[in-house]
Order: sequence, then structure tokens, then C-alpha cells
Amino acid sequence: MTRSQIDEEPARVPLRTVVLSIAGLWLTYFLLTTLRGELVDLGFSQETLWRRALATLAGAVITLGLWSILRLFDTRGMWVKIVAALFVSLPVAVLIAQANQLVFASMEERVFARTVEQRGFTVRKDQSGDLLVDIPAAAMPDLPPQEQPPQDVVTVQAERLQESYWNQITEVAYGRYFMLLAWCALYLALLTGEKARRAERREQQALNAAKASELRSLRYQVNPHFLFNTLNSLSALVLTGKTAAAERMIQTISTFYRRSLADDPTSDVPLHDEIALQKLYLDIEGVRFPLRLVARYDIPDDLADCRVPGMILQPLVENSVRHAVATSLGQVTITLAAREEYGRLVLTVADDGHPADDARAPPGHGIGLGNVRERLAARFGDEAAVVSGPSDDGGYATQLRLPLMRGPARREAAE
Repeated sequence: MTRSQIDEEPARVPLRTVVLSIAGLWLTYFLLTTLRGELVDLGFSQETLWRRALATLAGAVITLGLWSILRLFDTRGMWVKIVAALFVSLPVAVLIAQANQLVFASMEERVFARTVEQRGFTVRKDQSGDLLVDIPAAAMPDLPPQEQPPQDVVTVQAERLQESYWNQITEVAYGRYFMLLAWCALYLALLTGEKARRAERREQQALNAAKASELRSLRYQVNPHFLFNTLNSLSALVLTGKTAAAERMIQTISTFYRRSLADDPTSDVPLHDEIALQKLYLDIEGVRFPLRLVARYDIPDDLADCRVPGMILQPLVENSVRHAVATSLGQVTITLAAREEYGRLVLTVADDGHPADDARAPPGHGIGLGNVRERLAARFGDEAAVVSGPSDDGGYATQLRLPLMRGPARREAAE
């Protein structure tokens, strides 16, 4: 999902989460009522089991309908959602209670009859729908034997049965109402959590965009003097009639810029591609300093596929050319090396130059070195480190310590 989609669409609880929460609610209800039925033992256990399962399914479907109404208030304030849950849950609870009574209606008389028969009574229904309970005389020990009737008959009128039906509806609806309110509270909590996650994703995308912008800016900070000096060298080759050398230099410059601008500036590249790009750069600078610049590469094959930030070595190599080769009177060797140390990748850019004057920037304060520090901090945080300073041979060296990341890569040979 893109940032624009996150901004446009309101936060919603995923349908899968809603269905799972409703299923969990009614499955718990089914298990608890089944356990209670086994403890009470009203009989008809097999028949009540499938009827209870049917009532549970009906309750889950109706609760899903409740959610379809509540989601209309997702974008409203919390108090509006709470009031909507309080009012909408009431008719839904009555509907669930009616569905429950409808499922168990045909069993009520049978359960009543079984309960009465367990006490020694019998039940029958007359033509008007009234229930007649026959009570044997033996069940009336307080009367003298000569006054005891053969049996007594208690009549339960159909009107009272109807009143009992609505009383049961009210009682069941009351319990279902609070059960639905509990689910509504869970739904509102899930919705609040989804809104919080949406805000976090929006904030993270903003941070990622800022970080990507910063990385692009830092990567494209190639020294403008490089292009200026390269064009001057190219002009000199043309003026001196060295057209073949000028053509090779043009091709090398084209390849360098094509590779340096082709990839995503925020992505990592294989180490061998990064070294190949720096070789192109040093080949171009070698035209300016054919007698003074010597490049050496010490890259083990087992580290060639390690991933590094693209053009991370470029500012360091530029510094060596600018502050060592360009200002030295003799030959300068620039070394690009890599090694594995304690599970980390160590990259080194070093030179053995001896500038004619104090032209080298103070350690840690050069623009190029600052660029590298900022890029590594943006990419790896505290997991990367930069160490730079004068070397034992009088030159200068910079070491980058990075997390060792391996991965399949596309090898490109320097042209």
C-alpha cells in the first residue's frame, strides 16, 4: 500500500480479524453452554447439541450483520461509536434471542414434560392449547385418606405459556446484549489499534522518504571538479592529436556515469560492482596523471558478492586523487582493499602520497569523508563505523567497517 493510499483510506479492521473475533466469541459461548448442559443433564443431549450449534451459527451471522452497521461509524469520534454500539446492539440482541427460541421452541414442551415426569407427574395438552399436569393423590400426603381425590389436575393456560415465551425472549436478549457489548468493545479496541498502526506506517513512510532523499543527495555529491578536470584532459588529448586515447576516455566517462546513475541510489550493490566503478574512475584520472597514479586492488573472491551502499567508496577515492596524487611530486599508489574481520566487512581506501604542502584535510573534517559518515549512519545506524587518519608510510587511510551482507548479484566487468 502506497503512502497516498494510506492517507486516503480510513483505518479499517481487516475482515479476517473481524470474522476470527466473532468466531472466537461464539465458539466460547457454544463450549460454555454445552458444558452447562452436560452438568444440568436435561436430557436430549444429542438433539440439543445440534440445535445449540445451529443457534450459535445464527448468532455469529447476526453479529456479522452488527459489524456491517458499526463499520459505518469507523470514521466518527469515539463517543459516537460507543453510543452507536449501545443502541444498535439492543435490537440485534433481541433478534439473536428470537433465533435461539425459534431453534429450541419444539423442545420446550418435551423438556417440561420430562422434568414433570421425573417428579412422578404426567403432562398432556387439551384442544385449546392448555397444558394439563396430572398430580397423583400420593403426592398430597397432608389430606386424610378419605378426602384424597384420585388425582389433581393443574392447568397451565396457553396465555401464560405465551407470556412465558416473551419472558424467556427478554431474559435471553438481556444476556446476549451484554455479550454483544463485550464484542463491540473488542472491535473498538481493534479499530483503535489499527488506527495507531496506520499512523505509525504513515510516520515510518515519511521517515523512509526523508532518508531516501538524504541518501540520494549524498550519493550524487560527486566532486564537480572531477568533470571539469576530465573535460580539460579530454580537450588536451584532442588538441595533441591523440584521438584514439580521447575516444577511449569518452567511452570510459560514458560507462562511468551510466553505471553510477543507473541503480537506485538508496540500494546496495555487490562489492565487485563497486570496485569496478572505482576502477573506471581511476582509469579516467589516470589520463590526467599517467606517471603519478598507480591503482592497486586487493579484493578476495569470497567477498566479491558482499553488498555495500552504491558509490560509498567514491568520495574516499576522490580525496586520495585530490589530496595525494594531485599535490604530490612522485608516484602515488591508491589501494582499495577488503577483508572480513570478526564477522564484519572492512573496506580500506589508502594512499602512500606525500603532499608537497599540508593540503590534506584534517581527519574527519573533509566534505567527502563527512558524506561517507552520513550515508553509513543513515543506512546502518550504529552498526557501521569510519576510521581515518595518517598511515605508517606517511600516506593516508580510511577504513569502513560494515555489517557483512552476502547475496546473489550481477557481476559487471569494467569496460
